[in-house]
Amino acid sequence: MTQPAETMDTHVLQRTADHLAESYTGMFSPETIERYVFESYTTLSRTAKVRTHLASTATHFADSRLRALAQAEGKIDSPVPQVLFVCVHNIGRSQIAAALLSHHAGNEVEVRSAGSLPQSEVHPLVVEALAERRIDLSEAYPKPLTDDVVRASDYVITMGCGDACPVYPGKRYLDWEIHDPAIENLDGVRAIVDDIDTRVQKLLTRIRD
Repeated sequence: MTQPAETMDTHVLQRTADHLAESYTGMFSPETIERYVFESYTTLSRTAKVRTHLASTATHFADSRLRALAQAEGKIDSPVPQVLFVCVHNIGRSQIAAALLSHHAGNEVEVRSAGSLPQSEVHPLVVEALAERRIDLSEAYPKPLTDDVVRASDYVITMGCGDACPVYPGKRYLDWEIHDPAIENLDGVRAIVDDIDTRVQKLLTRIRD
């Protein structure tokens, strides 16, 4: 008899927690890692449009959060600047900015994005506009804003999310006023991408100085 998807996901998540416990030995307890894995799954399940790959997506998200937490607590080194882009839904502006900075900077920075109220999937026109620049967002997914990724960041760039992002000393906070691509046609999204690209390249120059 076929197992329910939730039961199968539980098995996958438990194996993931065990594997991550090995990767983060000496940094976090197995209980903390298990909590992060299952919490990440629960959080993403609230907005997931397609649940087929939800367990693997939650695995990636939990690993990213644990890495950020380890960096924030000084348990692993952050050899390059850590940059976080935040907008409301993490389906447009912050995804564009993160993809462009990663594209231009390569291994010079570590980039994350998040949303104060994430939705189910990256906006299709955003995916299309970046594909025109040969930037692949097919594996990108909206992520909720969590305290650990803010703490790990050197630069936090917000775009229309108000006061949702916690403020910590020692971080460089920037706020970019950028139109929401969710209400634009493809030409409008292309213009937003151009705007963000200009800002991202200026940011990269600032980071390098």
